[in-house]
Amino acid sequence: MTNFDYLKKEKDFDSFVDIAIVAEKTYKIDVSTCIINCRRALEAGIKWMYSVDADLDVPYQDNLHTLMNTRAFKSIMDDDIWKRIEFIRRYGNEAVHTSTTKTANIAKICLRNLFYFTDFIAYCYGNNYEEREFDESLLEQEEVAPVKVVPDVDLEALIAENKSLKEELSSRRVQQQETYVSKPLDLSEFKTRKLYIDAMLMDAGWVEGKDWINEVELDGMPNKSEVGYADYVLYDDMNIPLAVIEAKRSCKDPAVGRQQAKLYADLLEKKYKRRPVIFITNGFETRIIDNDYPERRVSSIYSKRDLEKYFNLRRTKSHLNYIAINKNIAGRYYQEAAVRAVCEAFDKGNRRKALLVMATGSGKTRTVIS
Repeated sequence: MTNFDYLKKEKDFDSFVDIAIVAEKTYKIDVSTCIINCRRALEAGIKWMYSVDADLDVPYQDNLHTLMNTRAFKSIMDDDIWKRIEFIRRYGNEAVHTSTTKTANIAKICLRNLFYFTDFIAYCYGNNYEEREFDESLLEQEEVAPVKVVPDVDLEALIAENKSLKEELSSRRVQQQETYVSKPLDLSEFKTRKLYIDAMLMDAGWVEGKDWINEVELDGMPNKSEVGYADYVLYDDMNIPLAVIEAKRSCKDPAVGRQQAKLYADLLEKKYKRRPVIFITNGFETRIIDNDYPERRVSSIYSKRDLEKYFNLRRTKSHLNYIAINKNIAGRYYQEAAVRAVCEAFDKGNRRKALLVMATGSGKTRTVIS
């Protein structure tokens, strides 16, 4: 018996339920296989949604990342559930592409997150929903029967198969989704919260123990022990810090850790003669302080290549005060003034974008080209 057996009552769910059942049955056999099958079940479930929901148009690619990130899908999906399935995607990718050992706790969280995703589907698209909770004790059962091999789902074939269901299930989802109550994420424990941040780092290509070190001890902190521990430090190939990451609880604004992260960056700069970039994150919202532009929100922690490129660009950066304007392109006095104003905003004002408002016929295109 598994946490997903009840979904077998709904014949419409057959395309993804069997893979979810296999995922749970492989938990006691091999956790990496369990995580991979959680990802497979997730992809099958999302493809099923695209096959039956009129509001979901298949994007230019039908891989999992693209399907998850369309505007239509994210508008349907509850925010907490989207965070849950992003965890599955990241660790599933990691399990497929690397041989690093995964913990049973990661597999357990993947299964729990998959359960709440399928629960959302059952509530919104199912006929006879029954509320239930994830039963962790079922994971400890010893599997005696052979595990079934379930093929991957073909989206085009699934769309053709479920064509007759689209109108009915789309209408049902619109009606039933209004009363759906989300199961909020509980990341009060540091170990669990860390897994979500680790997933973000792995997705960006960082390797723990190689260019990503946890709990780095730093001397010189303004406290009684004069010692602090940076949650994460990211290094380049010369073992010089590229970035320091301050991890905060998901229920707190990540900006709360700003001052502490700046103190860590000060100590690292003093030791290595280069100030690292600062990231402040709770695993979902990430902010960056790059010492050039104002603190801002970013989609994720940068990859090593992106950070190395950033530092290389800083070394070759020059001021915009003395740029030459091609007057053969923009020779009018107000066009030159506009170019100078933009350069000043970028150079002295540390702005990342500028807006020029110019009258029709005044040469906007030429101004931008110059």
